[in-house]
Amino acid sequence: MNDELFLNEQVKVVAVFGEGLNPCQPLRFRRLNGREFDITEIGLRHPTMQGKRMLHIFDVTDGSADYRLEFDAQRLTWYLTREADHVDA
Repeated sequence: MNDELFLNEQVKVVAVFGEGLNPCQPLRFRRLNGREFDITEIGLRHPTMQGKRMLHIFDVTDGSADYRLEFDAQRLTWYLTREADHVDA
């Protein structure tokens, strides 16, 4: 991600939960201003501990911009923590 904007915005996420190596897949999220974003690709995803809480980090794109979503598995909440202009490699 280049030219990142660091955020701490709680968002609403539509996700599917299943089995296997990737049991959670976010599909769409809505920001506080009501704008909705359809996730077209999930890049890096990894779990990390923050204190005693498990966070699941997802780097995603809607094709126009890149985003980082964090799912707090204890509080069952989603946050948008980064946003950046989409840069094609």
